[in-house]
Amino acid sequence: MTSVQGTAVDIPTEDGVADAYLAHPGDGTPRPGVLLYQDAFGLRPHLEAMADRLAGAGYTVLVPNVFYRHGRAPVVEMPEFIDPAARPEIFEALRPLMEGLTPELIVRDADAYLRWLQESALVADGPVALTGYCMGARLVLYTAGAHPDRVAAAAGFHGGRLAVDAPDSPHLMADRVTAELYFGHADNDPSLPPEQIQLLEDTLTAAGVRHTCEVYEGAPHGYTQADTAAYHEEAAERHWAALLDLLKRTF
Repeated sequence: MTSVQGTAVDIPTEDGVADAYLAHPGDGTPRPGVLLYQDAFGLRPHLEAMADRLAGAGYTVLVPNVFYRHGRAPVVEMPEFIDPAARPEIFEALRPLMEGLTPELIVRDADAYLRWLQESALVADGPVALTGYCMGARLVLYTAGAHPDRVAAAAGFHGGRLAVDAPDSPHLMADRVTAELYFGHADNDPSLPPEQIQLLEDTLTAAGVRHTCEVYEGAPHGYTQADTAAYHEEAAERHWAALLDLLKRTF
């Protein structure tokens, strides 16, 4: 694994400036770009550590604060160890931020993030990859569908509400996606019940999208997040293997 450099960056958007974390190999050589979408708990040291691990594998990784309209990270202060069951007020504070991030805003912001990567001297020419966690998996689908020419591969882990009965459900972007997709679903996840998993699978298949959807047995919603009560080490390592395999095939 190569040495990694991490820095804070600001990304101009149509609606302001998004603060973000950028991780890249320390030699400064342009590497394939990866846009990493946060979970609901936001840009914080754990996500920076995930970006560093990806960068150590040879990628330039950008992690934007997708809640930037409400302030710089941390938009909502988080304890070092996050256990929403013990701290219900955390989700009470996060809910309006998540609900306010509409598909229209997600796509608009994605344009800014992807443009920033395209213009960065640390990012190799060509399309990029996406990875997203919890709510970030929804952002992955919207971004891959809205920017098929810029996204070569996209992964989502323990995503919720990916295939709902709504005119703007993420799964309805499938017919615009040209990237290869990978989804690692949490087991017994109330935010992604079996019928949604099946609808997502059927929709991707019907649209001819190259994809793999797997359910990680015994892994709870949020299994990749080591600073939370949901962390599941075996599933988290399986996620790393799947993600790095996807990236290796893509780049």
